[in-house]
Amino acid sequence: MQDEGPIARVLIIGAGIAGMQAALDIANSGYGVVLVDKLPSIGGRMAQLSETFPTLDCAQCILTPRTVEVGHHENIKLVTYSEVKEVTGQPGDFQVCIRRYPAYVDWDVCNGCGLCQEKCPKRIASDFERGTGRRKAIYTLSPQAVPNKPVLDWENCLYFQRGKCRVCEKSCPLGAINFEQQETMIEERVGCIIVSTGYDPYPTEELGEYGHGQVPDVIDGLAFERLLSASGPTAGKVLRPSDGKEPKEVVFVQCAGSRDPELGVPYCSKICCMYTAKHAILYRHRVPDGQVYIFHIDIRSAGKHYEEFVQRAMEEDRALYLRGKVSKIFQDGDKVVVWGVDTLSNRQIEIAADLVVLATAMVPSEGTTALAEMLGLKTDEFGFFTEVHANMRPVETARSGIFLAGAGVGPKDIPETVSQASAAAAKVLSFFARWSGVPEAMAASPEAGKL
Repeated sequence: MQDEGPIARVLIIGAGIAGMQAALDIANSGYGVVLVDKLPSIGGRMAQLSETFPTLDCAQCILTPRTVEVGHHENIKLVTYSEVKEVTGQPGDFQVCIRRYPAYVDWDVCNGCGLCQEKCPKRIASDFERGTGRRKAIYTLSPQAVPNKPVLDWENCLYFQRGKCRVCEKSCPLGAINFEQQETMIEERVGCIIVSTGYDPYPTEELGEYGHGQVPDVIDGLAFERLLSASGPTAGKVLRPSDGKEPKEVVFVQCAGSRDPELGVPYCSKICCMYTAKHAILYRHRVPDGQVYIFHIDIRSAGKHYEEFVQRAMEEDRALYLRGKVSKIFQDGDKVVVWGVDTLSNRQIEIAADLVVLATAMVPSEGTTALAEMLGLKTDEFGFFTEVHANMRPVETARSGIFLAGAGVGPKDIPETVSQASAAAAKVLSFFARWSGVPEAMAASPEAGKL
């Protein structure tokens, strides 16, 4: 039975780098954390990256130790493949209802051997690989997934759709496959909530003017990240989707959907200039004889060593920056023709490229509006969560006890996201200190950290 008084335990919604940082800060201070994510494993968008700017650190090398620590921390209860459905109560005692979707795999029995994935005959396009690779109907998001337990995609499973197959069940040596598994509801009580739901890339189907969806060799920046990644579908080789050939001329289009009220959103997405420079550098590392063209409105590189990083792309890796917008992209034989303009020389530009990469806008993650309504929070005209005061109280909301962190508030790079996550954690810890005086080591549950 719960003791009377405020509950020194926090719910964190979203287990990307912001949610994980906040969870570790709070858990390491001796308090319990319930960390919820709708995906089967944690890591968020950062798990899809190849390297990070401006240091070119391997994203997985710096992310994986954190995901492992989160997965094994005694004070963190990890609830993945789940979604918060209802929150009631007040600061100090929020009652939370979490829906856990059926994985059709008993994670308590499964040891993550991967045999079921190896034997599954059904292959489909992978959302994690942004269409550049394929996965099985039973899958984990990545080789470094935490928890390293598969889920079965019933919409593409041959057994669920046709009533036959069950190869995964037959091949599992532990009998962990359970086709009868149902969704479950989890009830939790917490004192504070941190919302760190992250972002989605701008929907590419709305970028028809750039040829996306019509020209196979027009991809977005996140798909290019997967091509660059050693754990991606091409093992780090830059190969274009249409025919698997190495592209020798690549055009990057910045502000695809950003700073464009007519086609996309009017705001700047903040990170696109930097990750495009990163893409140019990494591409040249993999294809030394390749040529990069970058169409841009202007360059925004406001960060520590950011301007130097962009200059490196220009000077050391010979990226040709063209100040102007793209007017049309279309297929011509095996080439992707890009029409644009160079406003500095006032000349029309035509490039017959092998691959085009769109630096798409950052938008709030799917479900942000519904979550805001459930929590009683406000969003701005673009759907991002609204802080109570953008300058002086940037991680607080109008509802006491609920805090914000990460790109769900607006476009951010990784350092800013991590900083804001720690700020949100500090606000929660100040609440707990006010309630209890001295941190009391309290595990989230006996099952905390169990993978």
